[in-house]
Order: sequence, then structure tokens, then C-alpha cells
Amino acid sequence: MEILTLTKKGLYCELGDFYIDPWAAVDLAIITHAHADHARRGMGNYISTISSIPILKKRLGSEIKLVSYDYGEVFQLGEVEVSLHPAGHILGSAQVRIQHKEEVWVFTGDFKRNEDSTCEPFEVVPCDVFISEATFSLPVYKWPSFESEVEQIYEWWMKNKSEGVNSVLCCYALGKAQRLIAGLRKFTDEAIWVHGTIDEINNCYTEAGYSWPNVEKIPLGKEKISSSMILCPPSALGTPWIKRLSTKKVAFASGWMRLRGNRRRKGYERGFVVSDHADWPSLIQTVRETGCKKVYFTHGHTDAIVKYLKETGTRAYDLKMPFDLDGES
Repeated sequence: MEILTLTKKGLYCELGDFYIDPWAAVDLAIITHAHADHARRGMGNYISTISSIPILKKRLGSEIKLVSYDYGEVFQLGEVEVSLHPAGHILGSAQVRIQHKEEVWVFTGDFKRNEDSTCEPFEVVPCDVFISEATFSLPVYKWPSFESEVEQIYEWWMKNKSEGVNSVLCCYALGKAQRLIAGLRKFTDEAIWVHGTIDEINNCYTEAGYSWPNVEKIPLGKEKISSSMILCPPSALGTPWIKRLSTKKVAFASGWMRLRGNRRRKGYERGFVVSDHADWPSLIQTVRETGCKKVYFTHGHTDAIVKYLKETGTRAYDLKMPFDLDGES
């Protein structure tokens, strides 16, 4: 029997009677992290890492039935042993290790292997079968160093400031915003203003032990600040909130900015290549380091990486999802 199978509700472990990141209501769901395409309302019971608790309760409701475990802590579900291991994606993000007898499967969820002081670093987990995301699984997706991109963001901010212009940096509210704030703090202690959605997530990180000196929510009706750095989610574009801001230039920080055409199509003046997902080299490296006998890929350009790995001697397959999930990148 396969340890994990793809069903209409999501990845299912019959031996343990649980799902991982299901997209339909189930009785027991292991949640790899708190992004909305992985953590959904309506599950009977949830399992997560301890550091995910504040974010999950903020997003799913404080009344959810949630059991949480430390990284590496082994717990029994039915006939399998399960443990959660750092995925390096955002705070609390986890890979799920499942063992039945002598066979080990690992599901990564979303992951990255690049620098990030706001979450636990990725851990290579040896396994027989590896199931990996493939959001950026084309050779063109190779990330520059995080610090070099943040330095460019800082220089863009300072240039705009010298011209009396606000710098509006669009980024995902959970994970990306916190990582960028921490990165910018290596260059300046100047005030950083944030959209209310980001402020709410910052408060969750505070509960987990992080601090955000001189980072403030823009109060309603007080949007007429100038020459400042302002972080907001992409969804704020086109809303009255951003229209009330004074003179501004707008940029986007995302792995999708690796392709200039994406920036032009979305209408951003600048694009900075900052992703919380693995790039092509990291995907290949991770498959090799797990020592897996077989690998499945979900999302992204799976055809390219499956073809490459097969040609280099790895049993690689596309794990077809019933629809494309819109992950935060």
C-alpha cells in the first residue's frame, strides 16, 4: 500500500487516516504552514508545529481544534509514525515525515533553502519517497542572494526619499513581509510603515518571540506620510487605501520578478527577486540530498524537472493536482 495517495480532498494517508493540507473538509488535517492555499477552514481537527499556532488561530479562528508538536517530535497516527521538520518557507512551516515499518515518505509543503532570519532553516530529511513542490522548477529560476536584493530595495528607497517620494513595496503579508523588514534592518533603523494586514501578521510573529522596532501600521486617515518605505500586500493595489497615499513609486518583491515580462504585465515600476520557494538548483540539490528512491512533484512546471531528473537517473513523476493552487511566492 502507498503511504500517501492523491484524492479529491487532498493527499491522504489511509494507514494513519489523515490528510495533508486538504482543500476540502476532512476530520484530521496536518497543516504544513499557514498560507491560505494550505490552511483552510472547516477541518474537524488540525495538527501543526507549535510556532504555527498564533498564525493559524488568527487566520482560521481561535476556536479550531488544534494539536501542535515540536519539530522532530514523533507521534503515532494509526499504523504510522509522523514527525514535522523545518521547511524554511515561513515561520512554523513544516515538512511531514511519515514512516510505516521501514519505509519513509516525506512531503515538503512549500520550502526554501535561502537565508531567512524569520523562520526555522530547512532540514534535509532522508527518505525513500519524496514529494516536493515545484513552483519555480525551470532553470531560469535561480535566486540572487537575499542580501543583495534587499540592498537594492534599500537603495531604491533612499533614491525615492531624496526625491520626496514614497516607496511602496508590494509583498505577501505572511512570511515575505517579515523577512523583508528583518533584511532592511541590516541597512537602516528608519521607520517602516505597513498595511493593516501585515501588521496583524507581525503581531502573530511577536507572540512567537520576534520584535519589530520602529515598524508601524499606517493609521486610517493618516496616509499622507511622505518619503517613506511602505509595505503592503499586492491585493491593496487599486484600493482606496493606496490611492490615499501621497506621491509614490510601486515595486513588487517576488520570485516571479525573475522574468521582466511579469513586472511589465503587472505594471510595477521595479521588481525585486525575493522568493520564499526553492529555485531550480535548490530543488535538484534537495532531491539528491534526501537519497530518495522516487520523487513526485506538485504544482509549477513539473514536466521540466521530471524530464531532467529522469535523464539523470532519478525516478521522477508528476503528481497531478486537480487544480492549480495560488501559492504565495
